[in-house]
Amino acid sequence: MTEPKPDGTRTSTPADEPTAEFDIVTYRTGDHATRHRSTAAKAHDADPHLVDSIENEIRREGYAIAPDVVDHAAIADLKQHVEPLFVHDGGRNAFEGFTTRRLYSPLDETDVLDQIVEHPLVLAVMDRLLKPNYLLSQLQVIDIGPGEQAQHLHPDDGFYPNPRPRSALSVAIIVAVDAFTADNGATVVIPNSHRWDDHLPTPAETATAIEAQMTPGSILFFLGTAWHGGGANQTNRSRMCVTAQYCQPWCRTQENFSLSVTIPRAARSSDNMQRLLGYSIHPPFMGFVNGMHPKRLLDVTE
Repeated sequence: MTEPKPDGTRTSTPADEPTAEFDIVTYRTGDHATRHRSTAAKAHDADPHLVDSIENEIRREGYAIAPDVVDHAAIADLKQHVEPLFVHDGGRNAFEGFTTRRLYSPLDETDVLDQIVEHPLVLAVMDRLLKPNYLLSQLQVIDIGPGEQAQHLHPDDGFYPNPRPRSALSVAIIVAVDAFTADNGATVVIPNSHRWDDHLPTPAETATAIEAQMTPGSILFFLGTAWHGGGANQTNRSRMCVTAQYCQPWCRTQENFSLSVTIPRAARSSDNMQRLLGYSIHPPFMGFVNGMHPKRLLDVTE
């Protein structure tokens, strides 16, 4: 080893001389960026008592409903913007719903859903339930048409191979665009099913499912381990919602946003949205591009 002298030259030191100790904990958890610092775990403008209540109910029951979170005028504007974007009249299989319209990858087509994805209450709850630098895993607008059958019950993060019982690897929200009722396909959830092992619901367990009846602008939160599904629509009108899923920062997302969302779209997004789309580093280096922070791809000045 060598050490500098006052004149700038270096002299050799014994090979066994003590050096600065490598701190593996700091290395694994620290923010090593110089220009693009982490935007994770920032304070969000949400009522902490409401966040506490939602978190406690989710941990206890596997789900929680927050009524009238999004302003009705904003919901009406959202519906007006997304309605022309639907391409198909129905899904491709029974799980999607043959009379259910789904809008996949909507971020490149409209900014109107940003207010849902990064709503302060939503992010405040996710900050409690997921690790910093969590990702947006999926975003859809779903419109259950008249006569649609009930969806098969399922857990959202069941495709991750980790055996149950286990902690959830994702958390989802469903925002009611139209009112959710017992007749028009309100989402059903089985309470406490987030604690189950890998068994399928028994008829007796299925019978305990509750209907998430909500007014427009209300939000259903639920863990990725909670069994749930869209209900049957027995009315003559469709029932629309927005659903977003968030996952732990080390999990593979359901949608590949780096391909479905263009760089110009990501560049004009907020810091929160950029982080959720994967323009972030999960310590010490998960998510880098060419050994550098991915936000450099969005820096048009470089």
